[in-house]
Amino acid sequence: MTDFLVPAYVQLQALGSVTLAMILGALIGVDREIANRPAGLRTHMLVAGAAALLVSLGDVLIEHFNMELNNKNLLQSDPIRIIGAVITGVSFLGAGTIIHGESDNSVKGLTTAASLLFVAGVGICVALSQLVLATGVTVLALLTLRGLRPIERWLGPNGQS
Repeated sequence: MTDFLVPAYVQLQALGSVTLAMILGALIGVDREIANRPAGLRTHMLVAGAAALLVSLGDVLIEHFNMELNNKNLLQSDPIRIIGAVITGVSFLGAGTIIHGESDNSVKGLTTAASLLFVAGVGICVALSQLVLATGVTVLALLTLRGLRPIERWLGPNGQS
């Protein structure tokens, strides 16, 4: 294997993406923490950061293996596969937050599972430098999670998630 060193500015850019994704994930995680849900602040931060990291590493991996092949550019990336892998992993985490109550036939944790998937999307946005989109959808998620609570209360127990 040849030595391959990613330039420091590329690594710092990825680190910045992961940091921003974690901050935005934290905003949503705080809501889940306040609601005393199974996945809270740290989980949401780590999911958003992991998504940004994995997407950021996609280009680095391609560059590394093209160097191995003597710059023949034989290896190409399919970004959809990277995103698909992130979604698969996050979906597994989300499934762990869903609880089916035997006694009252209730299902809890669906909103938390959805918010985990959502922060993975935020992390992917940040990694792809879609910062306005990442920030905007974070605000939308917070409005959904916090702003719709009065409507849920008005709808009654079946309207709550």
